[in-house]
Amino acid sequence: MFVKVCGLRTSADVATATDSGADAVGFVLTRSPRQVTAAGARRLAAGVPGSVLTVGVLAGIEAAEAARLAREAGVDAIQLHGRYPREAFAVLAAEGMRLIRATPLEEGTELTVGAYGEELLLLDSPAAGSGQRWDLGLLGTSRPRGRWLLAGGLDPGNVGAAIAAARPWGVDVSSGVESARGVKDHGLIRAFVAAARAAGQPPGGRRGGHHQEEW
Repeated sequence: MFVKVCGLRTSADVATATDSGADAVGFVLTRSPRQVTAAGARRLAAGVPGSVLTVGVLAGIEAAEAARLAREAGVDAIQLHGRYPREAFAVLAAEGMRLIRATPLEEGTELTVGAYGEELLLLDSPAAGSGQRWDLGLLGTSRPRGRWLLAGGLDPGNVGAAIAAARPWGVDVSSGVESARGVKDHGLIRAFVAAARAAGQPPGGRRGGHHQEEW
């Protein structure tokens, strides 16, 4: 089970996530209670082990500006969050960016991973970062193909059930491991990663982690 912890703002946040076994950490580079500057993200990313993916999360800006911020931040991959068109992903791909497509699941959502040139697809609540859950029953008739992450209202207490219901390749969390909006709770980060790992453990008890080089 691939685990991404997003919206990190301090070196202690990053250390807790990586020490807990997270496969990816995300830094929000556009307007949000969790926003960090590109320079701040670069400093935080410098402390991340090479086996952990660093992701710049961007929403509501043009693709060219997203590419500029991601380069300044020095992250491994860029996550475009929202209803971006294929053309935006093409711009970033031309810049050599590794891409994550983050979108709500709604009528007409393209569910094939790679359809926009992305390496990972993330399905989130319509109100990203709000902590709101969405109806996983929608996956009964519309299930992604390929490597996709489940997000939206996940926390240490419900991630196991969500994994069992949705059967994602990985999970992403932000507000579900906070003590206040934008403030990460390190105990909750550790508990979330442990719960996701336990839920995603294959039969026989052998842990199967997914790391950066595998995708």
